[in-house]
Amino acid sequence: TATMAAQPAERSFDVIVVGAGIMGSCAAHAAASRGARVLLLEQFDLLHQRGSSHGESRTIRATYPQPHYPPMVRLSRRLWDDAQRDSGYAVLTPTPHLDLGPRDDPAFLASVANGGATVLAPAAADAPRPAWAEAFRVPDGWAAASSELGGVMKATKAVAMFQALAAKMGAVVRDRTEVVDVARREGTTTTIVVKTANGEEFHGGKCIITVGAWTSKLVKSVTGADLPVQPLHTLICYWKVKPGHERELTTEAGFPTFASYGLPYIYSTPSMEYPGLIKIAMHGGPPCDPDGRDWAIGPGEDGLVEPVARWIDEVMPGRVETAGGPVVRQACMYSMTPDEDFVIDFLGGQEFGRDVVVGAGFSGHGFKMGPAVGRILAEMALDGESGTAAEAGVELRHFGIGRFDGNPTGNARSY
Repeated sequence: TATMAAQPAERSFDVIVVGAGIMGSCAAHAAASRGARVLLLEQFDLLHQRGSSHGESRTIRATYPQPHYPPMVRLSRRLWDDAQRDSGYAVLTPTPHLDLGPRDDPAFLASVANGGATVLAPAAADAPRPAWAEAFRVPDGWAAASSELGGVMKATKAVAMFQALAAKMGAVVRDRTEVVDVARREGTTTTIVVKTANGEEFHGGKCIITVGAWTSKLVKSVTGADLPVQPLHTLICYWKVKPGHERELTTEAGFPTFASYGLPYIYSTPSMEYPGLIKIAMHGGPPCDPDGRDWAIGPGEDGLVEPVARWIDEVMPGRVETAGGPVVRQACMYSMTPDEDFVIDFLGGQEFGRDVVVGAGFSGHGFKMGPAVGRILAEMALDGESGTAAEAGVELRHFGIGRFDGNPTGNARSY
């Protein structure tokens, strides 16, 4: 029963999940939903702000240049709905989604095609256009395409939702428990032993590692292998909406999430979490050490602010104020792989075989796919493969660790 599982004296589980951000929380929920005895361990406090899963918002969209992501986003969208139904509250506000980019940009064109987006008629044409399209001044030589599957997720609230659902299913959730080693012990049955910084040991049939920016450190200390997951410091910026346009740019008014291709790559959510402000930020940032961040959101970060201000002045000049810079700045981290594709694979090797699964390197675009990734990781751990991925047309071969063997850039392609 659930009450028995909650006894902290319990040391043995079917699955131990290390790291309770969005991916680990979704994986714990998916495994517990299957009836597995699950332990979810977090090195800091639950819902802390030191990783990549916290904050006010994330976007969802199906427009990806890589064809392997849209099926995963669509699967994830169904699982977001299921979780909201089960929890009884909403974390996802649906909106349209808009993509902007040079009309001959191969990545933009591939995204429009893969995501089933519709190219909007130019402002001068007589063709019908959504009212919100008037907020954008599309540069010469550029095109704009809108799609149905957009939306804003409340990030921290979403992580809490999956943790609560996991606990309700009997998962044991422990925070302030840093994992320092994962090892395999042969006995009558094979056991994965997870050791913590304070000397505790937990035993699991299987283990799922979802530690975000700490992945390469943990994998290096466990296997000696170098997994190319580089933490980057990034900055979320909220800008002041120009007076008189506050309502126009809200989710209630039907304003879209949007992305702008080319350099810099810009992404945005409608005005929602801070009334009168809109989040517009750029993808990427400088490398950082997750244990030695300076949290600076000062002048040194102009590299992550100035290009956004210039983009706003060009594309949304009548709607968003750039004088004085962003009103709110929040530090966050990406875990970047060389090709920006995820790592979803067995740790492998002679020691771990199929007993340890890693989900990492979500490269600043994984949150929306958390429920799908969690389900896939749980199935890989419990079944040795993911039936859901196969069913949904999600090709996991793109996410193997082996793609970096003798090929440091992995799947990288120039569109």
